[in-house]
Parts: sequence; structure tokens; C-alpha cells
Amino acid sequence: MNNSLTNVSVRQLERAIKIKAKLETLQAQLDEVLGGDGTEIPSPFRKKRRMSAAGRAAIAAGARRRWAKIKGEATAPAAAKKPRRKMSAAAKARMSAVAKERWKKAKAAGKTTL
Repeated sequence: MNNSLTNVSVRQLERAIKIKAKLETLQAQLDEVLGGDGTEIPSPFRKKRRMSAAGRAAIAAGARRRWAKIKGEATAPAAAKKPRRKMSAAAKARMSAVAKERWKKAKAAGKTTL
């Protein structure tokens, strides 16, 4: 269907003008109700996602590894991951004693959660 202006009658043009005027009136009413220009209605539910620098670095490193694999290049070995720090038995015992004391006080107060 071709909507060229050369193939449109005067009656069709008048009807199109009336419809356009109605649309503009309704848009003005909508803007008045919503209190804006009506171009964008902000959603309270959609929040911008954020990514940490470490997350971006991990994604970039993975992409570099994938491209190197495709190209057949040897990748540099990834930096050795630091071993997890171990807690001494004495520190574990101190933390356990503190937690038990906290729970003892909470239960004496009749609480089931801290």
C-alpha cells in the first residue's frame, strides 16, 4: 500500500489532519496528567546494573583467552591465585566463644534470631 501524497484525495487529507489534531490533543492531555513531555516515563523498577572492575577484568581476560584459542596463539599463564588465608586454631576458638556468648545472651532475652 503506497501512502504517497500524490495519490491522496482532498477528503483523505482533511481526515488525516483531523486525526493528527486529535492525537496532539490527547498527547497534551497525557503530558498534563503525567507531568512531563510524554517522551519518556521513568520506571521505578528498572535500575542500571553495575559491574565491578574485577568483574570486567575477568570478562576481558576470558575474551582474550578465547580469541587466543581461536587464533592458535599461546596465552600467557594467568597470575597465580593467592591461596586462601588460614585461620589459626586459637582464632577459631576465640570467634566460637564470642559467638556462643552472643547466642547465650540472645536466647536469654527470648530471641530466636540475632
